[in-house]
Amino acid sequence: MAAKKPAKTSAFMKPLKPSTELAKVVGDKPLPRSQVVSKLWDYIKKNGLQDQGNKRMINSDTTLEAVFGKKQVSMFEMNKILAKHLK
Repeated sequence: MAAKKPAKTSAFMKPLKPSTELAKVVGDKPLPRSQVVSKLWDYIKKNGLQDQGNKRMINSDTTLEAVFGKKQVSMFEMNKILAKHLK
């Protein structure tokens, strides 16, 4: 009987280290991208940063502005920006 190979972790589930700016929101421990996004949404909802007129837009507070680099981003743009903050 052949030995079982360890299951490969998909790239999506690989723990990534957040940048200093992003760590202020999600913590400084390596996390899979899905958990980073989940924690970021928790922060956005807790602080009422989702735009009331257009729910697809996120309004930055000072902490998120350091991550996003601007006052407002779309939820789709947010994921693209996050890639720059995860190594």
